[in-house]
Amino acid sequence: MTLLAVLLFLNAAFNVLVWPTFYRRVAKDPRAHDAQGKATRFLVVHTVLIAVALTLAAASVIAGIAALVA
Repeated sequence: MTLLAVLLFLNAAFNVLVWPTFYRRVAKDPRAHDAQGKATRFLVVHTVLIAVALTLAAASVIAGIAALVA
């Protein structure tokens, strides 16, 4: 169970470190906003993907804690 917990914590750490940085790059991309400054599908899709990745990171932390306790 310890190996499982370590893998889950590493997964969570990776997601928390990588995806917010990626979001900042996507948000600055010229394709992220139209001429009026509205968010484009490019930004919306990437935001949803990042939100899913961060949600999975949170689930990994919870599962990692559960694996340690079990």
